[in-house]
Amino acid sequence: MRLLWDLDGTIFDTYPAILNSFCTVYEEVHQKQIDRKEALRWLKRTSKEAFAHFGISENYRDRFKELDHAEAEAGSPPFEGIEAVLAAAEVNVIVTHRTRASTKELLEKWGLIQYFTEIVSPDDDGYPRKPDIGAYQYLHEKYDLDWAIGDRALDLIPAKAVGMKTCAFQNADIEADLHVEQYTDSLIETLKSFGGK
Repeated sequence: MRLLWDLDGTIFDTYPAILNSFCTVYEEVHQKQIDRKEALRWLKRTSKEAFAHFGISENYRDRFKELDHAEAEAGSPPFEGIEAVLAAAEVNVIVTHRTRASTKELLEKWGLIQYFTEIVSPDDDGYPRKPDIGAYQYLHEKYDLDWAIGDRALDLIPAKAVGMKTCAFQNADIEADLHVEQYTDSLIETLKSFGGK
């Protein structure tokens, strides 16, 4: 099985760090607290939409990234069961909005770097951000990928567009060929049964 992965919210439980960082920026900008559930709902769409919805200028993007990087490095463990799935796959690649350096730091910290053949970061590699298909098309053509696994629609839309099957992780509200709530030893077999090598 040849898999394309999203990073945040799919391999690592980074939403607590992302949410804390976003809430801190909101409070710095608006001098009041934010409804955390509502903020998370918007962040699961895209951070760009969350910034716009909550009236935060993109000028605060660097501050958000700085806080998020510090929070993620302090915690953000991988989801339970992910290592067994990665080990069972023939090829694993990542497309993430994180920088390559930050991605590698997380993977190395948790002992997962050896499972990945390639990491594509639009900011580092010149591809437009998801849901643009550029990075997905490049990786799909290079590795003949079977499935994309992500937790947001923007992770799966480009995969569908380039002919890959899609697996939504912990998000039943997005369109996907398969929805899973946790990683199990049998996930690779399940993916094969839905179509793939």
